[in-house]
Amino acid sequence: MLKRITYYAILGILIIGVYGAGGLVVEEFKTGEGCPKIMGIPPMCLVILFCFLVPLIVHLLKKKNVLYFLFTGLAGSIALVASIMQFTGNAECPKTASGTPMCYFSLLLFSSLIVLKIVHSKIKVQQ
Repeated sequence: MLKRITYYAILGILIIGVYGAGGLVVEEFKTGEGCPKIMGIPPMCLVILFCFLVPLIVHLLKKKNVLYFLFTGLAGSIALVASIMQFTGNAECPKTASGTPMCYFSLLLFSSLIVLKIVHSKIKVQQ
């Protein structure tokens, strides 16, 4: 039961992430103003979208947890750096309608994905 709950929680978070990052990528292609530029990489949200898509595919196929952790860890690190830079005033993350920087939500989502996958991996299936 708990294994199924964690499986669908991970799936839900990944779908939310793909939707959110995908919207920013579309905005970037339309206006050139959707994504922040970090460390010289112009469409950073394209990288984040990819870091949601790969774990989504891996999670659905139930294989290659190494790729899941590699991409969620990479994106989590990017979100951490962006959040720190936003907090210190050295960068500007895209904001929600309420004004909250999206990099904070990205950090929360990727941290949750990592913790949930660790928990999910350790749960034994009861027969």
